[in-house]
Amino acid sequence: MNPRRKQRMVIVISVFSLIVAAISLMLYSLNNNIDLFYTPSEIVNGKSGRMPVVGERLRIGGMVVPGTVKHDQKALLVKFDLVDTGPSVTVKYSGLLPDLFREGQGIVATGVLEDSSTIRADEVLAKHDEEYMPPELAEAMKGIKHVKPKQLDGVDY
Repeated sequence: MNPRRKQRMVIVISVFSLIVAAISLMLYSLNNNIDLFYTPSEIVNGKSGRMPVVGERLRIGGMVVPGTVKHDQKALLVKFDLVDTGPSVTVKYSGLLPDLFREGQGIVATGVLEDSSTIRADEVLAKHDEEYMPPELAEAMKGIKHVKPKQLDGVDY
């Protein structure tokens, strides 16, 4: 092989190697930042044959079970249960809840799985509109009836 071809071959292989390395680093970075979406039933029973692992970051969506919201009087800790069509999952959250959060309301929480049925949430989002729901959650919750919130002082919350 003449020296000119050898030099071109080294350049092509080097460029190809750099591209592969860059793509590998991007995929590795994305893998650490992906939060998979689960419903409470999928956390307890598994999703497509895959059980979530303790310590895994995830997003969970469901309805807040009426009567399960408990506030800690000394801290901003809130504990409540979420349900879809099956078993419920307990969510622990430390912080201020959104204004739209209430019992019987659909929410999405992002956090870490502490054990097989408890999530320590970093973020809680209450759905804004009665009609909108993430497609995965809407599919899982077909047949569940929405519980209307209680009226306080004649005002509907």
